[in-house]
Amino acid sequence: NVMIMLHGRGSNADNILSLAAEFQRPNWTYLAPDATNNTWYPYPFLAPIEQNEPYLSSALQLLQSILLKLADFGILPINTVLLGFSQGACLATEFAARHAQPYGGIIGLSGGLIGPPGTPRDYPGRFVGTPVFIGCSDRDPHIPLERVHETTETFKAMGADVLERIYPGMGHTINADELAHVTAILDRVAAASTTEET
Repeated sequence: NVMIMLHGRGSNADNILSLAAEFQRPNWTYLAPDATNNTWYPYPFLAPIEQNEPYLSSALQLLQSILLKLADFGILPINTVLLGFSQGACLATEFAARHAQPYGGIIGLSGGLIGPPGTPRDYPGRFVGTPVFIGCSDRDPHIPLERVHETTETFKAMGADVLERIYPGMGHTINADELAHVTAILDRVAAASTTEET
């Protein structure tokens, strides 16, 4: 089983990979791509989508190529968890919505779907019960609460099993409760893949 981890703006792969130690699931493989110049796209995620091109499409394409490479090794999306923090969470949720199918899990920590308010969310595809965890502060300086709720509702409408947690006054960070929910998803995926093998 594989987790793909997407770092935030101004951060790097090493930084997000350090989270893997918190999960204490050493039998997982953790992959973290590095964004060029530590940013996946230049403007805020609420900016008009075309302003963030071609960088956004390039970042989404990178994720697609990682999934295709994993498939070459027989690792399917159902055995793969996408996790992102901040700008990485925006990228992870947007990618998953655009490529909806059953994944092992999708985790958006302090992020949400990309685009200005009123962006149509008529993505094709279905998640067929994919576990999704969305966690954010109620007063995140970068992520409006409405966008967190909109992301949750969009994923629910596409057939995902979504758990949304809003943490009062948390700030733009990751807390222990979120880590516990992520670990629960990892265990759920591992249990499912054990069943498949027997």
